[in-house]
Amino acid sequence: MQLVDNTTFIRKLEQLFEATKDKGTVWLTHKRLTYDGGDAVMHDRDESNKEYPCLVRVTDKKTQFSTHVKPGDLMKFHATYGSLLKASFTTLRKRDKKREKQRAEQAARRKQRMAEPVVIKGPKRGNGRKKRQRQVKAAIKLEAAKARAVKKEETRTKTCVLERSTCHNL
Repeated sequence: MQLVDNTTFIRKLEQLFEATKDKGTVWLTHKRLTYDGGDAVMHDRDESNKEYPCLVRVTDKKTQFSTHVKPGDLMKFHATYGSLLKASFTTLRKRDKKREKQRAEQAARRKQRMAEPVVIKGPKRGNGRKKRQRQVKAAIKLEAAKARAVKKEETRTKTCVLERSTCHNL
C-alpha cells in the first residue's frame, strides 16, 4: 500500500472517483492510528488529552493508497475530504424503493401462507380424489418449508450468539 501526503491523497482520490464514475467500487477506511503495533486498548486512566493521528485508506481492486492525518490538520482535511465525497456521491444510484416494497410484500405473503394450515377435505376415493391428493401434497410441502424456516432461524441465532461472544471476548 502506498503512503502519500494529504493533498496527494485528495487528488488521487478525486481521480479514482472520476475513473469509477460509470462503473466500479471504491472502499474507504478511516480509523485511529496507533503506534504500538497491537490492538488499541481502552484504559480508564486519564488519557483524554492525548491525540492520535488518523489513518485513511482507499482501495479499489487495482490501486491502494493511504495517508496519515495529524490531529492539527484534521479539520482542514475533513473539510476537503467531505466536499470531495459530497461531489462524488452524485453518481450513486438511487435505491429502487418500489422493488424493495414489492419484495417485502411478497415475503409477508409467503410468511402468512406458511402460518395458514392447508385444509384437507374431500373423499379418499371417487370424485374429488385428485383434488384431495393435491391438498395432501401441498400440506407436506408446507410442513417442509416450515421446518426449513425454523432451521434457518436457529442457525441465524447461533451465528449471532457466536459473533456476540467473540466480540465480548476481545
